[in-house]
Amino acid sequence: MIDPIFIAALLVLGVFSGVLAGMLGIGGGMILVPFLSFLLHKQGVPADHVVHASIATSLAIIVFTSISSMRAHHQAGAIRWDIVKFLTPGILIGGFVGSKIVSYLPTKELALSFGVFVIFSAYQMFADKKPKPSRTLPGAAGMVGMGSVIGGVSSIVGAGGGFLSVPFMVWSNVPVRNAVATSAALGFPIAVFASMGYIINGLHLEGMPSGSLGYIYLPAVACVAVMSVLTAPRGAKLAHSLPVARIKRVFAVLLTFVALSMIYKAITGF
Repeated sequence: MIDPIFIAALLVLGVFSGVLAGMLGIGGGMILVPFLSFLLHKQGVPADHVVHASIATSLAIIVFTSISSMRAHHQAGAIRWDIVKFLTPGILIGGFVGSKIVSYLPTKELALSFGVFVIFSAYQMFADKKPKPSRTLPGAAGMVGMGSVIGGVSSIVGAGGGFLSVPFMVWSNVPVRNAVATSAALGFPIAVFASMGYIINGLHLEGMPSGSLGYIYLPAVACVAVMSVLTAPRGAKLAHSLPVARIKRVFAVLLTFVALSMIYKAITGF
């Protein structure tokens, strides 16, 4: 039987991840993975698989969150579908390949890699560097290549890709609100293909708790997704009314503490 406290913690996590996904276009994975690592380990996921399961479960949750967030941003007319069209083919390839690679990585190394990428993402958010006015998006080949990087890295760290796609688009002089909205749309193909990879590559696992599908722990997906789907549209509305740059800096500080905590757990043992 699943602990009611475990369920309550997942529901609260869903609220925060949904708001952040809608507001910052990050998919929520940067918040989900560290907390899921703690919660899933308490639920019986073996230490050798807990980070992999957290990443896979996070991506499965993002499938639902991204749909809700994408719908809200689309209604606001903020998504650049031309960018989505060119980045998606690369994202599909990178997402599936990344999920295959990560199945071979030990838990400690995977957790350390996650921490480093999160700190990098936090720095990008906090720095908020302004691009040269003349800089534009690359051509079709460059977009597909960048999509492969976004999809691959996102599937490895369990994020919706916003920590790479938003800085990339802003660096290419796409307005930040359009970048956030477009990132929300990109989160869907990233999450779908990466989740499929984690299911296929995790079917052989032993010792996973009841309710697991490959590396994905379905009860956690259900609890978090319900709340994140409900709150993501609220976050999307806030993105169009609040000072996003200031919010990103605050969130960058939070991400740094989360990443350092993850690195500490990796070094000392889960």
